[in-house]
Amino acid sequence: MPEIKEKKIRTVRLPNIIEALLPIVVMMVLMVYGLAKGDYVDAHMPLMVAIVVACIVGCVCGHTFSDMLAGMLDQLNASMEAILILCTVGILVASFIMSGTIPALIYYGLDLLTPKLFLPIGCIMCAVVGLACGSSWTATATIGIAFLGIGAGLGINPAITAGMIISGAYVGDKFSPLSDTTNLAAAVAKTGLFDHVTAMVSTTAPTFVIALILYTILGLNIDTAGYDPTVATDLQAAIYNGFNINPFLLVPILVIIAACIMKLPGLVGIAISVGCGVLFAAIFQGMTDISTIFNTLHYGTGFESGNELADNLLSRGGMDHQMWTINLILLAVAYGGALARCGCVESLFGKLKNKLHSVGSLILATLLTSLFCDATMCDQFLGIGVPAPLYAEKYDEMGLGRNMLSRTLEDCGTLWAVMFPWTGCGAYQMGVLGIHPFVYFPFAFVNLLNPIYAAITAFLGRNIFWADGSYTNLFGKTRAGKPAGAPEKEHEIAVKNLAERRAAGKAPSINA
Repeated sequence: MPEIKEKKIRTVRLPNIIEALLPIVVMMVLMVYGLAKGDYVDAHMPLMVAIVVACIVGCVCGHTFSDMLAGMLDQLNASMEAILILCTVGILVASFIMSGTIPALIYYGLDLLTPKLFLPIGCIMCAVVGLACGSSWTATATIGIAFLGIGAGLGINPAITAGMIISGAYVGDKFSPLSDTTNLAAAVAKTGLFDHVTAMVSTTAPTFVIALILYTILGLNIDTAGYDPTVATDLQAAIYNGFNINPFLLVPILVIIAACIMKLPGLVGIAISVGCGVLFAAIFQGMTDISTIFNTLHYGTGFESGNELADNLLSRGGMDHQMWTINLILLAVAYGGALARCGCVESLFGKLKNKLHSVGSLILATLLTSLFCDATMCDQFLGIGVPAPLYAEKYDEMGLGRNMLSRTLEDCGTLWAVMFPWTGCGAYQMGVLGIHPFVYFPFAFVNLLNPIYAAITAFLGRNIFWADGSYTNLFGKTRAGKPAGAPEKEHEIAVKNLAERRAAGKAPSINA
């Protein structure tokens, strides 16, 4: 009989600190080198090299290449709907320009808004659209582009306008039950969707108010002495001469909002809105040739009026325009999947949770882990999804509600992902708004301040949701409430731990 050879069983281990940091350091060094020299400022090739390094680290730690590839494909598969939406958003922008919808928003907005009121009102309007659509991406790609044009016409720094747009769009996205990140955060924390939204109000609403105050102050201090009203009037004239402008052109905006209110799937809602845009382009702009329509939807609009500002604002969109961003997202998600599969994050942060003994330190650790995942894994979904299982038991141990976990994941994981040009969010917004994240970063007040506010209030023992449903407000009063959704066994453990911590004086008793 032939000798039967025993199959060797591969031993898989977590990478050590040096191995875990290696792919991250390689990517960051290549990014910094390219930015410093200015010869190559994109993130694509650094990500490609980092993927190779992460796969090598994984193989050294006992994984097969097939296993590493499976980790990348798992993450890519989970992101495919977002990538398809990204394609259709490019088509949506083109349809809304060729129909005259975005030009009409700019045209009428220049009549209604002044340099003093533009920033706070614009932020509120972006939040409303983001809330209705459940998507910061859709908000910036529609009303955001219009506000860029209005801001330019009013003589406002485009970096400030972009920061305002990002702030408003992401507030709406966070509060919307239609948002993918909102649903993801609730799901990975294993809590109720509306329990999660309620918890987010406690941090995002105050920072939104602070942001509106700051935008109002900025607006009131804008030097209008150098404001040239002919910029606005010339922009309006270029739009008026290039499009048939009338109030009916604003209807496609209402259509996309209605689709979201009806809770249609994102792709379906965008497809209906594109159809509406194409129909309005035929009715109001006389665009009836199918070849012209297809070319515009595919390659974007090409507006030529002789007004440089109008031409730059209205020559954009199209599915082809999104390919740079889609390529970056594919690489970023694959890189994040490789890091997750080989255990880099677990190796770097797994031991940290054993050293956390206060609510403030736990919240800060969760925020920093989300920030780390955003910056190094290049994907907001990983910034939310990776820290959740790392810290969930620790939240139960401290008697906290699972909606406290979900809120903290979004406070940084969602809001700071857009601050880096090499993440999917940062790349997308840079492509849509045409402004580098490092430029609008200082003016995206909601995104910038929300994690800071969350950390400070947690260290002060305020703004905390407990496992039994009680809530400690900003004034230190702990009020009884309905427990947030959580797995039954884990909820019982968390409530028991909360009672023990209260008995030991480590958690506040209900006093209001």
